[in-house]
Amino acid sequence: MKLGKRFMVKPHTRLRLGEFDPDDTAGFEKGGEAHARLEKNISRMEDLQYRLYAESRHALLIILQGMDASGKDGTVRHVMSGLNPQGCRVTSFKVPSAEEASHDFLWRIHQAVPAHGQIGIFNRSHYEDVLVVRVHQLVPKSVWSARYDQINAFEKLLDENGVTILKFFLHISKEEQKERLEERLQDSARNWKISPADLKEREHWDDYVKAYETVLSRCSTSAVPWYVIPSNKKWFRNLAVSQIIVETLEQMNPKIPKATFDISKLRVR
Repeated sequence: MKLGKRFMVKPHTRLRLGEFDPDDTAGFEKGGEAHARLEKNISRMEDLQYRLYAESRHALLIILQGMDASGKDGTVRHVMSGLNPQGCRVTSFKVPSAEEASHDFLWRIHQAVPAHGQIGIFNRSHYEDVLVVRVHQLVPKSVWSARYDQINAFEKLLDENGVTILKFFLHISKEEQKERLEERLQDSARNWKISPADLKEREHWDDYVKAYETVLSRCSTSAVPWYVIPSNKKWFRNLAVSQIIVETLEQMNPKIPKATFDISKLRVR
């Protein structure tokens, strides 16, 4: 089963998140085959990353977006565990610094785009500038509403210059978020992952849903589509994301480059 095809947002279609079941597991059950496939995907990603690094002709950019507690950190920790850090970089985008805010909103993003041969992972991304900025009215609508086309043009530029982009929206229910936030409050080892601001943001759940629906509708293109990943079940989230990454890397088909000199004439002395 091609999970990429199942969860891809068709380009330029009006989307409603209520039509997507965050408990969907595509027929898989926890453990057994699902666990085995995840382990196989992690191993396969390691091999494909090595080839991507050796060939150094293309890059892969993985974008993770979702509500608070949707599992962005967990996805990085579990799905990317087999990647070689030498060829992989994770960037988390927080509130812009004074320098970043003095440039256009894509300036800091472009600097973090992976070089050819590398895999880049964005924990949040340039989409915050049409999400939190919109919900909290940090800039006028005339500013943020123009950014959808600017983002599409930016991603098209990257795609045409050898950077394949995967965009995952980790879809959880409001009830699941509540459970996860409560778990963080009750676990002293995880208290650091929650703040009063996280709880305050829950008041804007419906506004964020509308903002995400616009993002997924307007910024899922034929070259750079979005994937809505059911994420109430963490194990399935990890399986789906890993499977789509493997499918994409296999389609990129990186190859070990041939030597540019005559190997037979070399001797180790």
